[in-house]
Amino acid sequence: MQAKKRWYNIGVLGAGESGLGAALLAAKQGLKPFVSDKNNLSEKALKTLDEAGIRWEQGKHTLAFLQGCDLVVKSPGIPENAAVVAALREAGTPILSEIAFAAHFAEAKKIIAITGSNGKTTTTGLTAHLLQSAGVRAVAAGNIGKSFARVLAEGQEFDYYVLEVSSFQLDDAPDFRAHLAALLNITPDHLDRYGRQLMRYAFAKFGVAAGQTRDDYFLYHADDFYTQQFLSAFAKRNPLQAKQLVLHLPEDCTEQALAVEGHRYDLTGSGLLGKHNLLNALFAIRMVLLLGLSPEQIQRGLDSFRNAPHRLERVAEIRGVLFINDSKATNVDAVRYALDAMDRPIIWIAGGTDKGNDYSLLKALVKDKVKALVCLGRDNEKLKKSFADVLDEEVVFESCSTDEALACSMAVAQEGDVVLLSPACASFDLFENYEDRGNRFKQSVRQLLTPEKS
Repeated sequence: MQAKKRWYNIGVLGAGESGLGAALLAAKQGLKPFVSDKNNLSEKALKTLDEAGIRWEQGKHTLAFLQGCDLVVKSPGIPENAAVVAALREAGTPILSEIAFAAHFAEAKKIIAITGSNGKTTTTGLTAHLLQSAGVRAVAAGNIGKSFARVLAEGQEFDYYVLEVSSFQLDDAPDFRAHLAALLNITPDHLDRYGRQLMRYAFAKFGVAAGQTRDDYFLYHADDFYTQQFLSAFAKRNPLQAKQLVLHLPEDCTEQALAVEGHRYDLTGSGLLGKHNLLNALFAIRMVLLLGLSPEQIQRGLDSFRNAPHRLERVAEIRGVLFINDSKATNVDAVRYALDAMDRPIIWIAGGTDKGNDYSLLKALVKDKVKALVCLGRDNEKLKKSFADVLDEEVVFESCSTDEALACSMAVAQEGDVVLLSPACASFDLFENYEDRGNRFKQSVRQLLTPEKS
């Protein structure tokens, strides 16, 4: 696709991965980008921009210049209620998200877009891996790895771009089109960004299919409650044109095997734990079947797949106690999947920056499976109160570091238990991000290993 002829001066809000990618792509296309960030730019970002000859500013937004741009590309981390966004809206300056901007320079038939509250990273990584292992030139990008724009800017040719897309990336993406679009699930998340309105968040997720045509496919889960609740309301406002594939988990599936279109796939070698990963595998398999892979090619890919870190990641087993890092579980539904996947008594490490969580959805599982709760956060009162009626006070602990959390865990752990980091919360009170939290947890576990081996 070609950029609209009226585009030349491109403002880019934010100098993170999305913003840098958008600026580099704009420059490659002969446009004139200008990067504006209210914070100070990292040395790496400054070097990238300077080497590409891209203008930038830091510590401010020069509104007079940005409002005069032909287009402003907004990074997903910048909320709609930011003052700079409001000023651009008032001035009538067009705003696009980075993935929507990037899609103008890629063929829609090559784009696979995967979204959902939970499981999108695993499904994206698995889909790309299945294609790659079959010899297809595919790359995982978007909200995983490099931004879509940066991948395009780097110029390597791919048969398919497998994109993990968040609700934030789908905001301001009215004409984004993917040949295959998958919506895994919708569960209350990021409601602080959507005015505490679940419908607004759900509609952002449905945006993955809004720009599709009759030549495309939209896959979603038939049994996901909120998908079913909001789909018809969204379709009334935005008629869906794509062929719809409604996926069901087969009744005879197990955590080691999954039957899809008459062929049974063995998941034993994939390392995917839990029932929720069956659904992730189902989506990935159905998509690559649509793209022409054979069951034999898919099975080989499943056998060699290894999931991304921080997603039910087995870290070590020490004196019969298993340690699992699920730091990516930043909402209640993700934790529900994790707790349900465990077949041992659980010492559960949870907490952080609450996002309006309803912990009542976990009470039955916690009562049945959790022997101790270790709170890891600055303010743990809501978490403690939520489970006060199902956990005795003497098995609820507080900690402000992963070392402390592990010390509390080991004080009650017995052979045959699992220590599960599955926080249900964002990480920003104590850590840089969920990766930092997970990496510190793994480091703390490894300190327990000495002189044992993992």
